[in-house]
Amino acid sequence: MSSRPGLDGDADALLTAVHASFGADLHRYVAAMIDHARAADVVQETLLRAWRHPDVLTRPEGSVRAWLFTVARNLVIDEARSAHRRRELTTDEMPEPGVGDRTQEVLDAWLVADALVELSAEHRAVVVGSYYRGRSVAELSRELDIPPGTVKSRLHYGLRAMRLALQERGVTS
Repeated sequence: MSSRPGLDGDADALLTAVHASFGADLHRYVAAMIDHARAADVVQETLLRAWRHPDVLTRPEGSVRAWLFTVARNLVIDEARSAHRRRELTTDEMPEPGVGDRTQEVLDAWLVADALVELSAEHRAVVVGSYYRGRSVAELSRELDIPPGTVKSRLHYGLRAMRLALQERGVTS
């Protein structure tokens, strides 16, 4: 008993014989038009269509061959015309990761730079030295030739002035 209604086991045997007779030639024919990986899929789909139309398998051998090659050619043409084929490109290389939108970073940098301009030179020196150059209180004390307590005091009042300047520009804490 066949797995398909209305067919006997001879149809499956005929398909096996058709594949043995024409499978290699059909694959070479299709592979000449498209790559080998997709050629195997087209040959498989061609044989599946032959299995679905068992009346084709009972035709004379030349007619079966012509039908198989015509179906395969049409499948290749249909795939080439499909929207999937036109929009999808294959490549051996992975795409470079996308770069995110840095607009907000640029705007934030402008706001901070604008607020830094409003600080006194002494306050700006300790804020920039501490937060942007990563200097410690002791290092800033030596570089600026001021006591460590003065560095801490200027840093405190400089940050307070920065907070106010940023709030005036609409930045909330």
